[in-house]
Amino acid sequence: MESPLADCAQGGHFHVVTPLLESRALSQVAGTTVFLKCENVRPAGSFRIRAIGHFCQEAVKSGCRHLVCSSGGNAGIAAAYAARKLGIPATIVLPEGTSPHVVRRLQGEGAEVQLAGKVWDEASLKAQELAKRDGWVNVPPFDHPLIWEGHASLVRELKAALGTPPGALVLAVGGGGLLAGVAAGLIEVGWQHVPIITAETQGAHCFNAAIKAGKLVTLPDITSVAKSLGAKTVARRALECTKELEIFSEVVDDAQAVSAVQKFLDDERMLVEPACGAALAVIYSGLLGRLQAEGRLNPSLASVVVIVCGGNNINSQGLQALKTQLGQS
Repeated sequence: MESPLADCAQGGHFHVVTPLLESRALSQVAGTTVFLKCENVRPAGSFRIRAIGHFCQEAVKSGCRHLVCSSGGNAGIAAAYAARKLGIPATIVLPEGTSPHVVRRLQGEGAEVQLAGKVWDEASLKAQELAKRDGWVNVPPFDHPLIWEGHASLVRELKAALGTPPGALVLAVGGGGLLAGVAAGLIEVGWQHVPIITAETQGAHCFNAAIKAGKLVTLPDITSVAKSLGAKTVARRALECTKELEIFSEVVDDAQAVSAVQKFLDDERMLVEPACGAALAVIYSGLLGRLQAEGRLNPSLASVVVIVCGGNNINSQGLQALKTQLGQS
């Protein structure tokens, strides 16, 4: 069992073991058993606390007295939550277009919020400036070995729950930290043969662009509604993972991601954000079946695990606005 939250400052984990649920609705769509790793049902609302919490604890052990984190939402909430539990201040730098409810959520965690730039990359530069100027510790949302180490815990939980490896793992990619951590976890538990299907939205597809180019690519802008996938350049480590494991990089459009969010809400009574909708769209849009039909993926998968990464950047009003924007209402 994980240590209770009260023990976090003494070295226990901030993250808790999240549920692994079989989804009858998604299983019927996929034609095989689909398990949901529900990273959305935790105090900080997303998978990020596994890594951010780990990084923040290590920073405090090294003498950190103030954290700063740039974020599209989820990483910032995780950093603010960890800082509150550790009893130190946090400053979270967000892009100017961040939704007001995310700002309120951060302020509710006791964080100072600053808005800078149009996209995460610009907010990241501001956070780096603050860290350098004031001697704060900059919390990297995805590109750091401690981040990958933190996310590897997710795979250890999967092994404990499933016993035998799934036929495939589905996850969304933004900056690549979750992918790098899951890859490390698969190697650690001896599941390196399990293929990973990565999902991005068009307009936030820096990983897919890097794979096609064979090198890191910086997107000119983030045009997708999936703002928490909004890194213009993926972590180098994510690209390196493609040489070590079997990874299928898929890109869906915003309409498919938002449609998946609505279907998932109807099927499982859980509201997740478009970034998570990208991963769910692998099932709902038939991408999984296409990969099987093309012979790229085993046509008789025993099971598939979808990482339900989070739902901080969405509420009922926001979902309706996205549907209206995309002509789905």
